[in-house]
Amino acid sequence: MFIQTEKTPNPATLKFMPGCSVMESGTAYFTTDDEGARSPLARRLFAIDGVAGVFLGADFITVTKQPDSDWEALKTFVLSSIMDHYTSGDLIIEADVPGTAADGHDDEVITQICELLDTRVRPMVAQDGGDIVFKGYEDGIVYLHLQGACAGCPSATQTLKHGVENMLRYYIPEIQEVRATQ
Repeated sequence: MFIQTEKTPNPATLKFMPGCSVMESGTAYFTTDDEGARSPLARRLFAIDGVAGVFLGADFITVTKQPDSDWEALKTFVLSSIMDHYTSGDLIIEADVPGTAADGHDDEVITQICELLDTRVRPMVAQDGGDIVFKGYEDGIVYLHLQGACAGCPSATQTLKHGVENMLRYYIPEIQEVRATQ
């Protein structure tokens, strides 16, 4: 198995591409080993000293290191753990991952927001090893959550304000602002 690595805009995060499917649908983001308990792959990665976060996308895995860790030391262990996972035959996720779109919402504005995010924003964000998840809409304000390489990225605020907010406001006049949530 050949696993490619790629830098992301977030210097604390690397993108690992195993050359096969990671998540069949949706994404998963874990910032602690407790959150990652339902994923054998995340458990393997969190067992490595220095790993602070794991994001699972359609065909990639992004790993975020702790501030005092060095990629030169971690990268080999991460690659080895990913390879071990795929040769083990274990599942990626042992339980269902909650949906990332506006599941169950019938509001027209929310439907438009989620459609624009899914078709125009999420594919571009995934190229950088992350994801953007709709969390809510109220009084003209869209609440979004950044995951993977995008969480903590130095350019995340600029991406949200100048990219996502401007695009959503262009297509949906009711939108006044986009805010990041935790």
